Amino acid sequence: MVRALGTIAAGERAQPREPDHFERALRLAARFAERAAAHDRDASFPFENFKELSEAGLLALTVPAALGGAGAGASDAARLLGIFGKADPSTALVLSMHYIQHLVMARSQRWPGRLARQLAKETVEGIALINALRVEPELGSPARGGLPTTVARRTETGWRLTGRKIYSTGAPILKWYAVWARTDEPETRVGLFLVPAGLPGTRIVETWDHLGLRASGSHDVIFEDVTFPLDHEIDVRKPDGWRVPDFTQSTIHAIFIAAIYDGVARAARDWLVEFLESRVPANLGAPLATLSRAQESLGAIDARLAVNARLIDSFAGDFDDGVLLSAAESNVIKMTVTNNAVAVVEEALSLTGNHGLARTNPLQRHYRDVLCGRVHTPQDDATRTSLGRLALNL
Repeated sequence: MVRALGTIAAGERAQPREPDHFERALRLAARFAERAAAHDRDASFPFENFKELSEAGLLALTVPAALGGAGAGASDAARLLGIFGKADPSTALVLSMHYIQHLVMARSQRWPGRLARQLAKETVEGIALINALRVEPELGSPARGGLPTTVARRTETGWRLTGRKIYSTGAPILKWYAVWARTDEPETRVGLFLVPAGLPGTRIVETWDHLGLRASGSHDVIFEDVTFPLDHEIDVRKPDGWRVPDFTQSTIHAIFIAAIYDGVARAARDWLVEFLESRVPANLGAPLATLSRAQESLGAIDARLAVNARLIDSFAGDFDDGVLLSAAESNVIKMTVTNNAVAVVEEALSLTGNHGLARTNPLQRHYRDVLCGRVHTPQDDATRTSLGRLALNL
């Protein structure tokens, strides 16, 4: 059977038998989609989604098989994130950050082995999510340069951390924070420290009241002289040592972000198809789907989604196969896919008008959510400037 281009999910290929984690993800996604509108309306965190993800073994998807996880690479993870992005992108975003950290742990020579094994065990056995907390009110995104104001002070008994992190996605459920901070040593170092959530002096301030991804729990986390062990230093270097970003993290971040927002666009596309097939204006006497303009617009949507699927699938596959990739290329993939996703939802809105913007219809939620794709690091201007400097050998 020939399938419409727009229904091909990122990372999907004809296989004799799909891995079981895809089947479990599709079952869960149906339930996540049913709850998504209520969580969006109330800006409530979807704790039940993560309970079900844990019970299905999907929190441990990128944990190495030797440590009890599924040992999945970027391709399988991107495909699952596309499935969940279509159902509830807030859940998908929290999950993606967790997946990234475990892939980095598995590939990094800098992560202390004992800590990586501990976090893997906790993830296999229960709900133990981790995310990197990097962004600050004064600093903004670390990708733009500058030292964090969050300070880790070394004492005889442990590190003592003070600072404030914003946009801490998944804050209500995280068990571990990988905190971007600088030391107070005579020769300053900067990097990541592993901090258990809930320690004395840690506060979550519920500041997240956003237009899109309202259920992601991306609140502020405040650290006031929080003490944690000295051996929880993950990767701390002199500032010059960070001029080249961590390749694994930046590459899979770009792939996963692209997959999530592609999923949002596919949800909008499917809603539009149903609307065009069922809406019969009295003056037309036939479904909107019979109009050539509707057919052309839907064709343009499916063309963008076909490009997205190819970009995500091939790039994630190359990453898993160990192909030498560049940060510039991964940034282009993220920029292209997210902008295609935004254009898809905007095209759907142009066809539906007031219907698409009604609160009773999910299209307006998809539009608010998909716009967040442009905010994630790297932003489009940074990607284009970097490409221009490369072309000019600057």
